Amino acid sequence: MGLFNRSVLMKAHALLAAFILPVAVMFFVTGALYTWGMKGEYNTSVYKLHLKKPLQNELEGLVNLVSGELKKQNLPSPTGQAKIKKIGDSLQLEWSGSSMDVILETTPQPLIAKLKIKHTSWHRQFVQLHKAKGGDPFKVYATIFAIALLLLLVTGFIMAWQMPKLRKLTLVSTTLGVVVFVAMILSS
Repeated sequence: MGLFNRSVLMKAHALLAAFILPVAVMFFVTGALYTWGMKGEYNTSVYKLHLKKPLQNELEGLVNLVSGELKKQNLPSPTGQAKIKKIGDSLQLEWSGSSMDVILETTPQPLIAKLKIKHTSWHRQFVQLHKAKGGDPFKVYATIFAIALLLLLVTGFIMAWQMPKLRKLTLVSTTLGVVVFVAMILSS
């Protein structure tokens, strides 16, 4: 019973809570504000690119073109994944990151493309991290946070269940939580 010893659970619970507090605050605040439409701002610059041939629906070539243009401006590539969107006859490369989004799109003139470089505000950067647009180190950190949060909830539940005075309240609270969760899903 050493692993579920109340003293061990309390220490693990407290240490996990203290460790994940900073990232939890970021996720809670950005999530709550995003729910109400507050997503942060961008500072956008738009450039015309003169091409030797029209843009092709080929991810690697478009990424290389954008990377080259960013290098010319001494800018790093975005940390997220690039993807191609086809909108009618138009082609658009979207490449998002935590500190910058890039959009490359066709124009009515086949040898001219439009490149938008959108630098994030500090608030938008946190929103982008929340949306998994950061690099691999932050994605690993966010995964550790998710696991730690789950462990925090499990240890809290176990500690409450171990106390005879809290057992009935724990069961009622858990049941109510499930009912409200299902009701919210069905009402959305």
